[in-house]
Amino acid sequence: MNTKPAKKSARGRAQDRAKVAGGQKHEVAYEAKKTGASASEVKRAVKTVGNSRKKVERALDK
Repeated sequence: MNTKPAKKSARGRAQDRAKVAGGQKHEVAYEAKKTGASASEVKRAVKTVGNSRKKVERALDK
């Protein structure tokens, strides 16, 4: 069998970086450290505005 490995695209990575997974501690901790907010504030922002990183950061700046 001569099978080619699947192409690796950067598209999935860019889409993943544009979102905050509120259920993953490391992502919440990273966003909290980056914005100076607490982890609970980050989780609340994700629930309120969705998981878009830009929207979450905008909500935490207020």
